[in-house]
Amino acid sequence: MNKKKVGVITAVAAVALAVTGAAAWYYLKGNGGAGNSADKVYVETVSSLTSANSGSQSRYSGVVEAQETWDVNKDSEREIKEVFVKEGDTVEEGTPLFEYDMDEVQGEIQQAQLELEGMQNDITNLQNQINQLSREKNSAAESERFEYTADIQEKQNTIKQTEYNIESKKAEIQKKQESMEKAVVTSKIAGVVKAINESGTDMSGEAAAYMTVLAVGDYRVKGTVSETNVQFLSEEQPVILRSRVNEEQTWNGTISKIDTQNEEKSDNDMYMMDSGSGTEKATKYPFYITLESTEGLMMGQHLFIEMDEGQTVEKEGIWLFEGYIVQEEGEAYVWASNDKDKLEKRTVELGEYDEELGAYEITGGLTEKDAIAFPMEGLYEGVATVTDISEVDYSSPLYNQEGEDGENAEDGEMMDEEGVSDEFSEDASDEMIDDLPEGRFDDSGDGEEGSSEDESGDGEEGSSEDESGDGEEDSSEDESEGGEEEQE
Repeated sequence: MNKKKVGVITAVAAVALAVTGAAAWYYLKGNGGAGNSADKVYVETVSSLTSANSGSQSRYSGVVEAQETWDVNKDSEREIKEVFVKEGDTVEEGTPLFEYDMDEVQGEIQQAQLELEGMQNDITNLQNQINQLSREKNSAAESERFEYTADIQEKQNTIKQTEYNIESKKAEIQKKQESMEKAVVTSKIAGVVKAINESGTDMSGEAAAYMTVLAVGDYRVKGTVSETNVQFLSEEQPVILRSRVNEEQTWNGTISKIDTQNEEKSDNDMYMMDSGSGTEKATKYPFYITLESTEGLMMGQHLFIEMDEGQTVEKEGIWLFEGYIVQEEGEAYVWASNDKDKLEKRTVELGEYDEELGAYEITGGLTEKDAIAFPMEGLYEGVATVTDISEVDYSSPLYNQEGEDGENAEDGEMMDEEGVSDEFSEDASDEMIDDLPEGRFDDSGDGEEGSSEDESGDGEEGSSEDESGDGEEDSSEDESEGGEEEQE
């Protein structure tokens, strides 16, 4: 998800907080867009808006590990005679790790060599017999030579078969001799012995490496991503890694591999499903990051992983998300709070446009200390501005304008709370967050939660204030009914 989409979600969420904060909406005909002392608009400083971008990044969990891991698989047909290392030992390339018991193999080689000698003796004997038969054939009568010829050919065929068996036996002996030379398994890399698995199987009973050696040297970061979010990652994608202790400490890297062929196994991947069938597993996959620098990292250190969308690049000047800027007839303006805490259209000068951030450079007309509002429908100059969202009265005419079709609600009729939430979720929230990948968010989310709590409180006050309005509504209805009776 690019930075522009994050900005859209952040801006629309600000309006969503305002819209959903009230317990109910009132649609008052004739008041839409007109000035009203009850109307108040929430504004935020430009500095707070331009510094909040980094808090909307999707995050994944990662851990620092060795750049290379060597899994030593044990020959299932051999027994281990001796192990020369233990877990935690540091080894160099060529360091002996363990030795197979080769006594049985040595006996097999000796037996094969005896069989080879026997076959070679058989060939010698057969050749001598052929020579003898050839001499006898030359001195035999014509009628007896055919039998000699058949006997000689049979022995020649036996010699060929024995020669083939000899070659096979030689290959068998060579293979066993090579295994003897590999009786002692040495390390292919310099590193640390991470684990020795005597059973040769993992917790699920599947075959596992007998020994694991972690390479010493450069680190890499291993992250995990759920099956629903793996589509948002791609190889060669730049990332930013943040320390969990100090988020100002960062490292840069690139995704080198997304391993969707091997499911990440963890007991934490289980979540409960209310289906009566027990638990169901949420599939996660590992992905790996090559680091530009490993300075300051430690083996096993846990990190946050963010996609690099320019959030750490500090731009000079004011860069404002385009959603706050209204452009009409070649001019641009924002809704800003003046020195009397009233809303006004403030003309601004636009500089460069950053497509990745979805933001314009503001070169004039606005400072970081100025407070602005999101350009929602129905804003007008002169409306009171507040910096505390709990002061906004959501029952005021500004937030209860009649819909385009005039059929949103009856005069003075309060919409059902369920209808409010349903309407909002269908028209706005789904569009805002359907494409938003799962991940950990910064404390900005906490701030939003706090705002919504304040809004709910205002919603209750608004409801109590409108009780008198309901009474007036009843009296107006009685008057209209009386008018109808007079007409009759």
